[in-house]
Amino acid sequence: MYLVLFIGIALISWIVQSNLQSKFKKFSRIPTANGMTGREVAEKMLRENGIYDVTVTSTRGHLTDHYDPTKKTVNLSESVYHSNSIAAAAVAAHECGHAVQHATAYGPLTLRSALVPAVSFASNWVQWILLAGILMVESFPSILLVGIGLFALTTLFSFVTLPVEVDASRRATTWLSGAGITNYQTHPAAVSALRSAAYTYVVAALSSLATLVYYIMIFMGSNRD
Repeated sequence: MYLVLFIGIALISWIVQSNLQSKFKKFSRIPTANGMTGREVAEKMLRENGIYDVTVTSTRGHLTDHYDPTKKTVNLSESVYHSNSIAAAAVAAHECGHAVQHATAYGPLTLRSALVPAVSFASNWVQWILLAGILMVESFPSILLVGIGLFALTTLFSFVTLPVEVDASRRATTWLSGAGITNYQTHPAAVSALRSAAYTYVVAALSSLATLVYYIMIFMGSNRD
């Protein structure tokens, strides 16, 4: 049953990722009405939200865009930073949505940021502790329990991330329309691109939850034995 579940989630994840890549490629060929690049869109959104202490930078990679609250930088991949496409505008506005969340102390983002140090620690050790726990589950079941606790923390982080990403996309699409970056013809494309990106976080959270349940069942099974 668990094998079928994991295969199903892996298949869905592949479909979602492929759909995201396909839509980004498609919408990358649709220019913004005013010709603004991702960098210009980001800078405009930040200014119009009264944010002047965040820098927009270019980073290597494809779809590696992210907001860094510790450095206060909106980091756009090269294909977004220099492009004047609807896809680039949507991604840039989404990342600026996180900057707006940070500036307004948006609750889920504050919680997510507070979890980062603990999740970083858990991510570095959880695989080794879970492996040791499974190998020694009969003699030292408490090791597996510690691993489950650490993995539960990463799962919680995945679910806390969901409202953060959805809200950033909502802020982005609302602003893009209001600022005239998108119009009645191009706005649906921006919405579709960001919705596809959001699905990747949903699948990741569900995958993490399924894996957590799997480890819990191993622990419970060892106790019954």
